[in-house]
Amino acid sequence: QVQLVESGGGLVQPGGSLRLSCATSGFTFSNYAMRWYRKLPAKEREYIAYISEAGDRTHVVESVKGRFTISRDDAKRTVYLQMNNLRPDDTATYYCNVPIEYDYFGQGTQVTVSS
Repeated sequence: QVQLVESGGGLVQPGGSLRLSCATSGFTFSNYAMRWYRKLPAKEREYIAYISEAGDRTHVVESVKGRFTISRDDAKRTVYLQMNNLRPDDTATYYCNVPIEYDYFGQGTQVTVSS
């Protein structure tokens, strides 16, 4: 079955960096585009980043542009989210996503940005 397991979250000071990982199994990873979402406290889950199946096209939303970078390693079946210059309003639970017959999400990893 499809499994997505996020890791790499934690507590970081404003201006700090984290790299999130999403390890996958149960599907042909190289055939699918991947996405990252996040859920801020008291808000709906929101899309933040996309990478194509070939890894040659990426997109991030305006609020994280220039700070977050999405990448993938097909040999490791893993998608990454490098987050730099973190701000308190980046505090959220971060999820990776793959749309197959329906949208699959992992359990999420918590990122807290606070001094």
